[in-house]
Amino acid sequence: MLTSSQLRAARALLGIDQRRLAELAGLSVPTIQRMEAGDGVIRGNVGSLMKLITALETNGIEVIAEGAASSGGGRGVRLKPADNGAAHDSGQNPPKGAA
Repeated sequence: MLTSSQLRAARALLGIDQRRLAELAGLSVPTIQRMEAGDGVIRGNVGSLMKLITALETNGIEVIAEGAASSGGGRGVRLKPADNGAAHDSGQNPPKGAA
């Protein structure tokens, strides 16, 4: 399953805009916009989702499921699980002791 956050991050890692991703996947720009606009798991036509995943993988993106190990060994990002329901730090607050 692919989330809207993963899709936005994948596109950012590739350095492409929604228009280019739509071209690579053979989908319309509004379809990509809808997929990215939601929260959580992307829902939609199975064929469209498969086109999207194939385009991402063909262009070097490995979609990592929650709790799964990355097999490729390449660079990537992953959100850590939230501690006790706390929100993720946006980087605005430096760690204690940091100047």
